[in-house]
Amino acid sequence: MSTQPTDSGMETAEFTVGAEALTALDNGKPPATAGARKWLQFRFLIRFQSLLGLVLVLFGGIIFSPRRNGELLFLSADNLANIVRSVSETGIIAVGMTFVIIAGGIDLSVGAVLGLSGVLVARLMIDWNYGTALAIIIVLIAGLLFGVLQGLVSNYMRIQAFIVTLAGLQLARGLARIISGDKFINISFGSGPKQAPSSFSVLGDRFGGVLPVSALVFLGVGILGSVVLNTTRFGRHVFAVGGNERAARLSGINVRYVKIVTFAICGITAALSGILDAGQLAFANPDSGTGYELTAIAAVVIGGTSLFGGEGTVVGTLAGALLLGSLNNILQLNNINSNLQLIVTATIIVLAAALQHLASRRRGT
Repeated sequence: MSTQPTDSGMETAEFTVGAEALTALDNGKPPATAGARKWLQFRFLIRFQSLLGLVLVLFGGIIFSPRRNGELLFLSADNLANIVRSVSETGIIAVGMTFVIIAGGIDLSVGAVLGLSGVLVARLMIDWNYGTALAIIIVLIAGLLFGVLQGLVSNYMRIQAFIVTLAGLQLARGLARIISGDKFINISFGSGPKQAPSSFSVLGDRFGGVLPVSALVFLGVGILGSVVLNTTRFGRHVFAVGGNERAARLSGINVRYVKIVTFAICGITAALSGILDAGQLAFANPDSGTGYELTAIAAVVIGGTSLFGGEGTVVGTLAGALLLGSLNNILQLNNINSNLQLIVTATIIVLAAALQHLASRRRGT
């Protein structure tokens, strides 16, 4: 007779170890057994995988950084600012994506919504003479409504979010090409006809001559998202819905409302990224944002958010976005082939997903 433990036996043992570890923490005491201590160490690794990974990447950047006049290029103020600027758009999207994934959904339309928002804000200012503030507000509302529409279709028609947002991707991209006439829209600044207000050019400036405005927006969105997710009743409901939708519904949580709002948040962040994209580049491209949805999802997964829902942090997502940006920057500074950059990024994503899989098996509670 085989003495190998069955899967159910292993899961029961892991549950017992996890329960012991958490009980010890609740009592303010260290776990008594080695298994419980290892369980807590593993839990710590999963929870802070993106921060630990970011530290390792930054350390690697210092080691492998080329030098110019004795200065490490990686640590130069301009280079660090470029890293943050390069991840600001996908990072902002990733914050919204964190809400959707924690609630148990997915949004594949965000890259196309970015492109749509860029051409829409350009048209509003250049062709329809809207001021900067009003044009931005209109585009943010449009992004919100696009997200709400996808949430309504997914939840009331009971269609998987993957399918609904895949269709939303096509819809947003088609609308962007129609609005733009299927061409780039150049944005020149001034007060004359066919010019955008000069105030819109601020989005492409650098605060203090060093820190890009887009980086400040990225940081602000990250702080706001973290506060909402961790300190508000809505944030607690997002975790509850993603953790166990049926239990959340039985406890009185309006599951449909929570999911629709997460899609609305994702729509707003995508629209904001589109506005920043147009402001930084001084032109709007209907095809901007292609592939951004995958980069945003990668940042969320690397940040420790579970694709099964119910677990994750905005801080982890921010660290995941910066990790990807720093890694790409290191490879570029060393003139590494761009195709190899994609392979390295893919490897990191798989490793992060593997850790998530192990966490789901060992969670124990």
